[in-house]
Amino acid sequence: MMTCTKDQSMQKHTKIYMTFFGYEISDEVFCEMCSSPCQDIHHISARGMGGSKVKDYIENIIGLCRECHLKAEHDNMFNMFCRIKHLENVCHQVYGLIEYEKKYRKKTKR
Repeated sequence: MMTCTKDQSMQKHTKIYMTFFGYEISDEVFCEMCSSPCQDIHHISARGMGGSKVKDYIENIIGLCRECHLKAEHDNMFNMFCRIKHLENVCHQVYGLIEYEKKYRKKTKR
């Protein structure tokens, strides 16, 4: 289970991640790479260059377990695979929201 809560003490990038994917404080979040319990929100492109304000956007943050997080930080190929897998998950979330909006509009027009 992720070791963070969605409150004032939560880091900005964690709030962005949780909000985008619709997670609540009590939800169990799983690693996007191996499905183990998520423990960290990883910046795919490191925050070191340009600061976190430039890097805190959903396409650049991924929920990972500790093992996958360490691997992503030390293995450039695995980190690239994380980016690809995460962008696929982001696209699925956006597509789902679009489909939900279409159904909602259709019901309200009746």
